[in-house]
Amino acid sequence: MTTSSPDLTRSFPPDGPLAGLKAVSLAGNIPGPVAASALLRDGLSVTKVEGPGGDMLAQAAPGLYAELAAGQTVLTLDLRAESGQQAFREQLSGSDLLITSQRPAALARLGVTREALADLNPQLCWVEIVGDTTEPEVPGHDLTYQLQAGLLAPPQMPRSLLADLSGAHEAARAAVTLLLGRERGRPERWRRVGLRQAAEGLALPLRHGLTAEGGWLSGRLPGYRLYALKDGWVGVAALEPHFAGRLEALLDGRRLPEVLGDMTADECNRLAQQHDLPLHAIASEGAAQAAGLR
Repeated sequence: MTTSSPDLTRSFPPDGPLAGLKAVSLAGNIPGPVAASALLRDGLSVTKVEGPGGDMLAQAAPGLYAELAAGQTVLTLDLRAESGQQAFREQLSGSDLLITSQRPAALARLGVTREALADLNPQLCWVEIVGDTTEPEVPGHDLTYQLQAGLLAPPQMPRSLLADLSGAHEAARAAVTLLLGRERGRPERWRRVGLRQAAEGLALPLRHGLTAEGGWLSGRLPGYRLYALKDGWVGVAALEPHFAGRLEALLDGRRLPEVLGDMTADECNRLAQQHDLPLHAIASEGAAQAAGLR
């Protein structure tokens, strides 16, 4: 058994609303660590339990791993050995919250079940992150859940892990709900959070046609779309009548794509600031070749 505390990359309030409460996290990769980090920023004390092989995220993205583990105690335990199991049970017996992200069958082999946890520590709350709440044993990942929810435009890969991050924040919300309910005498100690369900939640505007092709926010409105600039792109979000009217007055009869196509990102951002418009531009190589979007 080894312990370590990564260097802090930011300060944490010692008197946050969750101060005095302790959590154990068995969750690796993204969702569990993001949830634990969010709770830690509100004062929760977190011990992250890793197997002898460590967290795969530490190899894939060392900087991200360090950021998410900052402020936590990292405890290396072999949970397949009796000594590791004993140390793990000792951690759980004095904790308020457990966060996991393994499949139920794998957790059961480690002795982590609702019945076993209730016997060990009746006050322990458990947030169980799974891929899909309806089929928790079926393997999947952020990529497959985003694809199922219609959030991808193949073959382009996602720019962010939307299902993982949304699921992480749902897990943090579930943790706070369980802990608050416990303080109010409620019996609930377990909630299961699904990453596929989190992705479906993010697809809500798409399901109702708001961002689907031809929808109100799909880019069909001139006042809400992306335009190519001389050296980048600008997002125009002048939906409200007062913004739309202000933008129309500035155009003075000229076409928006033509006006913006002759501007740089810096010029566009200055224009937005001067006239209080919801525009934001970024410089980007190759924007001049995107003439079809002007």
